[in-house]
This record gives sequence, structure tokens and C-alpha cells, in this order.
Amino acid sequence: MNLTEIQDLIKFVAKSGVSEVEIERKDFKLVIKTDIAKRATGKAQYEAFLPPTPSVYIATQQQQAPIQPVETKKNEGIDNPKYITVKSPMIGTFYRASSPDKPPFVSVGDVIKKGKVICVVEAMKLFNEIEAEVSGKIVQILVNDATPVEYDQPIFLVDPS
Repeated sequence: MNLTEIQDLIKFVAKSGVSEVEIERKDFKLVIKTDIAKRATGKAQYEAFLPPTPSVYIATQQQQAPIQPVETKKNEGIDNPKYITVKSPMIGTFYRASSPDKPPFVSVGDVIKKGKVICVVEAMKLFNEIEAEVSGKIVQILVNDATPVEYDQPIFLVDPS
């Protein structure tokens, strides 16, 4: 079972309302647990265990209330066709800064160039710097800091002009 299949399974369990899923094969064991009481408050935890030791911690994800846009300039919306949507390249936790005491990588109105680090997505306790694939001006930040993101989820709107 590869990482993508595990991530898909975690998404399925989160949406299905199942409290626990366990898959065991001769070379690995995968356990995904959710707490129904925590689910009512909008929080759930997922754990996966793989070799070489059967208790290696792989992923934890905190689910929260539906994500609302963080910053918008002049009510410019996601439906505007001239804007380019920057999407998350992976499942993980979105962070606007490299640490809580550091300033955010980008804010609304900032001009970015291709290759500039614009955020960090934490996946499996690894902090992955996400670089801009386009140059332009940040128009909207679509995800709150320290919240989960899905693969291919829109995170920024960029005006390339």
C-alpha cells in the first residue's frame, strides 16, 4: 500500500463516519481511529503504523470547521477567470510561516516570483516548502493558518498581470 492509497483511505474514513479501520498484511499494519466524541467538536485523529517497528507514527490530522477565506483584497473572488489558483500539492497541514514567531511567507497584496516559497505544508512530520509556480500578486489566501489541506485544494489566488 503506497502513501497515496493511505491518504485516500484516511479521506474515506473521515467522510464515512466509521470509528476505526484496521488493515493488516504480512509486511505492514495500518490502523485508522476516529473518536466520535471528538468528531462532534470537529476534531478527529488518524494514525498509521508501518514497519520496521509496528508502532512507527506516520500521520496525525486535526479536522476543524469548514475553511473560510483568510484574507481578501477588495472582495475579489475565486471565480474571476484572470486569476490563477495555486493548489496544494499534497495532503497535510497548511502553515503561512516557517514557525509561529516568524512572519508569514506571503500576505495579500505581496508580489511573488516563480520559485519563491509561499507557504509550508506539513505531511508526516515533514515540513515541505511550497514554491510559487507562477509570478504575480497574491489576491486571496483561501486557507486559514494551521488547518488541514487536501491534495489539489486551492490555497492562494494569484493575479499574474
